[in-house]
Amino acid sequence: MAKMTMVQALNLALHQEMEKDDRVIVLGEDVGVDGGVFRVTDGLIDRFGEKRSVDTPLAESGIVGMSIGMAVYGLRPVCEIQFSGFSYFSFHQIESHASRLRWRSQGRFTVPMVLRTPYGGGVRALEHHSESREAYYAHMPGIKMVIPSGPRNARALLVSAIRDPDPVVFFEGKAIYRAFREEVPEEEETMPLGKSQVVRQGKDLTMISYGAMMRPTLEAALALAEKDGVEAEVIDLLTISPLDDELFVQSVQKTGRAMVIHEAPRSFGPGAEVISRLVEKAFYYLEVPVTRVTGFDVVIPFFSREQVYLPGAARIVRAARKMLRP
Repeated sequence: MAKMTMVQALNLALHQEMEKDDRVIVLGEDVGVDGGVFRVTDGLIDRFGEKRSVDTPLAESGIVGMSIGMAVYGLRPVCEIQFSGFSYFSFHQIESHASRLRWRSQGRFTVPMVLRTPYGGGVRALEHHSESREAYYAHMPGIKMVIPSGPRNARALLVSAIRDPDPVVFFEGKAIYRAFREEVPEEEETMPLGKSQVVRQGKDLTMISYGAMMRPTLEAALALAEKDGVEAEVIDLLTISPLDDELFVQSVQKTGRAMVIHEAPRSFGPGAEVISRLVEKAFYYLEVPVTRVTGFDVVIPFFSREQVYLPGAARIVRAARKMLRP
C-alpha cells in the first residue's frame, strides 16, 4: 500500500468517487484551476472538467445553497469552504434547509451533500482560519458531523460521507494535512459514519479524543506508559454526531477513569456531551471525576500564543497524573 498524507488520501477519495459516480460534483472557491487552497482537489478539473469541478464566486451562502439544490435534484455535491471560520456565512442554509428538508418533506426529499472544510489551529493562520467550532453542527438535528484523525480514516470516511443520503459536515484538521503519512489501500475502502474506534488498548485510564488532537493524545499515552507505567486506552470518536458512546462507556467501565481531549473551547464543547453520557451510563464505575483537557474559552490567539492555547501532550500528561494520584 502507498503511504499518503491526509491531503493525498482525500484527493484519492474524490477521484475514485467521481470516477465511480457521475453524480458526484465538487464545487467551491478555487477548487478547480488551483486545486483548492490546500490542494485537496488538485487534478480533478483536468480529469473531470469544469462542469464537475466548479470554481464558484467567493460566496459561502451561495456555495452551500447551490449544493442543497443540486442534492435535492439528484446529484451528490461535495462543496468546499476554504476555512471553517467562513462557514458561518452559510449557516442559515445548513440549519434552515439542509438539516430540515427530509423532515420538512416527510421523507420525500433528501440532501446527499458533503460540506468539507479545514478546521483548527497549529499552522499560524489568521483570524477566522483556526477555530474549532464543531459543536455548532453537532448540535443540529439532521446533520452528521465527521472529523477524521489521519489519512486512512479520512479517505474511508469521506467515501462514506459522499454516499450517505443525508448532509454531512466534514471537518479536516489542517494541522495534520501533511504532518504524517499512513498506508492507504488503492482499492475501495469505507468506514461507517457514527462509529468510534479503540486505537490503543489500556486498563488504567480512558482517553477520548478526535481529529487533530489524536496525535498529542497518543503521544501522551505513550509517555505515560514509558515514564509512569500507566496503560491508557485511547478512543477516536471519528464522528461527533451521531455520537457513538458504546465504546467509551465500555472502556470506562473497565478503567474507572476518563478524560476528554479537544481543541474546541471548554464550555459547551463536545467533551461536555461525552461526560454527560458517561454520567448517565457509567457513573458508578467512575473512581474520580471525568477530566477535560481542551482549548480555553477565548478566541484562539494569534501566532505567539497559539501553542499555549492548543492542548499538547505535556498538558494531557499532567492532567492524567493528577487523576491517577492515590
